[in-house]
Amino acid sequence: MSARVLVVGDVMTDIIVRPEGPMVPGSDRRAEIRNRPGGSGANQAVWLGAAGADVLFAARVGATDRAMYENYFRGLGVVPVLAGDRDLPSGVLVTLLDPGGERSFLTDRGANLNLGPEDLPETLLDGVGLVLVSGYSFFASGPRRAVQGLLRSARARHIPIAIDPASIGFLEEVGPQMFRDWVGPADWIFANEGEAELLTAEADFDGQMRSLGEQFKHVVIKRGRFGAAVGGRDGVSHSQPAPIVSVVDTTGAGDAFAASFVAALLRGVQHGSCLAAGIEGGARAVQFIGGQPQQG
Repeated sequence: MSARVLVVGDVMTDIIVRPEGPMVPGSDRRAEIRNRPGGSGANQAVWLGAAGADVLFAARVGATDRAMYENYFRGLGVVPVLAGDRDLPSGVLVTLLDPGGERSFLTDRGANLNLGPEDLPETLLDGVGLVLVSGYSFFASGPRRAVQGLLRSARARHIPIAIDPASIGFLEEVGPQMFRDWVGPADWIFANEGEAELLTAEADFDGQMRSLGEQFKHVVIKRGRFGAAVGGRDGVSHSQPAPIVSVVDTTGAGDAFAASFVAALLRGVQHGSCLAAGIEGGARAVQFIGGQPQQG
């Protein structure tokens, strides 16, 4: 397997809001507000770069931001393949953090909504050993058609495909079977517990693993503070707990997990060791604000 990974997903500016206390309707509340680069696909690409992977990242941004984002990703070890949109600005995500580090989101996907087939030519697959796609790419018709075309080409070339469902809110809107039909067969899925339950209608953890294993050759279920497990149609093959850490912000923890797992996978290590790498990446991500590795 080639060690190069192609990531397809959103680029967003994350505006992270941490109020000092409960919101006060019609009045003020002091808060810490920060801007940081984000987006599920972007987060995964940057975490992969931080893990030393050879990573390409394909996405769409506002035309005026394109050069800035290209320089940003190159500086973090990611080869950017970014299209510039002249009609829509780059996406923005407002994250509201509660005192426990849990998140609520307000999303304007902006230029990400115009991702098209011309942005994902088959030549992107040259030399690629795995394609990692953020589920956000399936929730709008244009990006969905573009990604489905790329995945057809990947299957024809026998290039492994990994899917991260990304958003339980959007999954609930479209319905689990529709999403599974859109995605089609793939080699890997990285789902959290809520996504796994929604996608399978199974309350039992092992049942979720077996159900997802009917469509995905390998299934990874992220269990937050309980760690994660990997398996497939025969159930769980490896399960590991998570270390106890101080949780500051869970933004991007799933992206860090998936990227760290994939980076280990592309190095050729066993699935149990990939799981350990993913858990370590996710645990590191929750200890600071933002969805990408801290620099410096």
